[in-house]
Amino acid sequence: MAFDGTWKVDRNENYDKFMEKLGINVVKRKLAAHDNLKLIITQDGNKIKIKESSNFRTIEIEFELGVNFNYTMADGTELSGTWTMEGAQLVGKFKRVDNGKELNTVREIVGGELVQTYNYEGVEAKRIFKKE
Repeated sequence: MAFDGTWKVDRNENYDKFMEKLGINVVKRKLAAHDNLKLIITQDGNKIKIKESSNFRTIEIEFELGVNFNYTMADGTELSGTWTMEGAQLVGKFKRVDNGKELNTVREIVGGELVQTYNYEGVEAKRIFKKE
């Protein structure tokens, strides 16, 4: 799978506005913009394991494509949803547990980089990762 490997965040686009729309306070937004996030992604058939490590936390997430699961973001926001493969894209469709609003995410490889695009309430942001 093209997503397999270790990916380190390189840059963000509109990430502060996205986090603001989510309701994350300015102090947490400033810290998150420089979190040094690293993703280690491995896939075995329909099962995907992601180890997320940053300045704030290290967690392991395991999920099966198309199967609903719960996830808590670094700021404590709880989500419920699924990841699916749509062509060469890993597509996440989640709802916030607290208000039912949708947060959608797409991961894709563009020019050798992992581009993660978020969309929440009409605000789009990207985090771009380089492979280590």
